[in-house]
Amino acid sequence: MIALVTGASSGIGRDIARELAKRKYDIIAVARNEDALKDLKKELEGMYQIKVDVRAMDLIDRDGCRKLHEDVKAKYGVIDILVNDAGFGTCGKFMDTDLEKELGMIDTNIVALQIVSIMFLKDMVEADKGHILNVASIAGFMPGPLMATYYSTKAYVVRLTQSIRHELFRQKSKVKISALCPGPVATNFNKVADVKFNIAEADSKQVARYAVKKMMKGRTLIFPNFFIWLGRVFSKILPDQVSAFFCYYAQKRKIL
Repeated sequence: MIALVTGASSGIGRDIARELAKRKYDIIAVARNEDALKDLKKELEGMYQIKVDVRAMDLIDRDGCRKLHEDVKAKYGVIDILVNDAGFGTCGKFMDTDLEKELGMIDTNIVALQIVSIMFLKDMVEADKGHILNVASIAGFMPGPLMATYYSTKAYVVRLTQSIRHELFRQKSKVKISALCPGPVATNFNKVADVKFNIAEADSKQVARYAVKKMMKGRTLIFPNFFIWLGRVFSKILPDQVSAFFCYYAQKRKIL
């Protein structure tokens, strides 16, 4: 059994790789930070007697994403699990944010996920087996003033996951696809996004453990705890304008 995890060098991606290693999956670990990936390889191979294939790359490279699929398929055939965790955010007024950083976010959070998902999904559907786990966010269910692009990218991930899930259902495929939708999690996300959350952050290890458990059971949308699920419920009840009003003040408080 083998799983490919993007964003595996830190945070939720790293902890999902650990959870899968516990279940005796060999890991293809993808991220930009090669040193962190090598540390993860040493840890997982030592603790769980599995194999870790380190792939240091920046997923904004579209040709690199295609080559990743080609290389993995040539070496391993059809993988069992794909985890799309790579992504980042940034905070501030839309017109004041760094355009290149925003475009890089779209390339990482959406374009890379799109390329990797469609290429590996085709293999899984042909083999009629496999799981895809996309790391989205509760942010994907509401407007996000002061983090407009990030919220929008996560909305894309949520809707893409739901849409693909129905297509797979219609063709009676055994392939399953899920979206993990956490709230604030204690990871390196805050540093990259230049924010500080004013509410308690979930433990990344616990979120990863729950995500893997529910993914294996075929859950489409995975909310790590009751309060995040409740946030999803309120996002459906409240008018978008009201959600945006409250979100604006919540974001304003956490800008560093």
